[in-house]
Amino acid sequence: MKITFWSIFFLVMLAFESFAGTLRGAWEMQPESSVSNERAVMIATENYLSIAVFEKNLYIRTYGGTYEINDAGLMLTLEFNDKNPESVGTKITYKFIRKDNEFTIENQAKTTWKRIDEGKDALSGNWRISARVGQDGQMTEMKRTARKTLKICSGTRFQWFAINPETKEFFGTGGGTYTLKDGKYTETLEFFSRDNSRVGASLTFDAKVEGDKWQHSGKSSKGDPVNEIWGREK
Repeated sequence: MKITFWSIFFLVMLAFESFAGTLRGAWEMQPESSVSNERAVMIATENYLSIAVFEKNLYIRTYGGTYEINDAGLMLTLEFNDKNPESVGTKITYKFIRKDNEFTIENQAKTTWKRIDEGKDALSGNWRISARVGQDGQMTEMKRTARKTLKICSGTRFQWFAINPETKEFFGTGGGTYTLKDGKYTETLEFFSRDNSRVGASLTFDAKVEGDKWQHSGKSSKGDPVNEIWGREK
């Protein structure tokens, strides 16, 4: 087999592309013991990630922010941390080792994560609520401020969180699994920081995704009408 400059260049670029997008998708941390009931799920885009820790019917904690992977390892800059708000704005560097659909990170402790999905759904990404229909029936654009509500999605999982990185405040989160099929978006809660009794509930909305805009409408768990637009964060 003849090896050319272009074949080498292609392989190098393919490896770089794989490395650069290493964490895109959803991952689950492997428990240290078989008796542990805790689950830790990470959802990541190319530059943002969230981690939620929970048990069945019990929310425990969440944290996340922007990240990059370079020669020093995985560097996470926290935008939210509900159990340790004073850490918001700090940068954590982890030793990082990747092998196929598994990776390990190590700071004070070493953890192993296995892939759940590759984050290739139409909704995969980090979304910020940008407009909603008010009581007057009109769609109203929301001003961009330090306080924001984000929803990060992989191919099968979602997590929303309301935060203010400037004041280090955390207002709530929820997440679980979702499906998007034939214009219907259905999400099923696996954790909810404000009310553990909501775990297991499913909601279905009409959904339209056009480029960097996602509009969904339907009814909330209380039966109130919902009509929102979310914009994809870069």
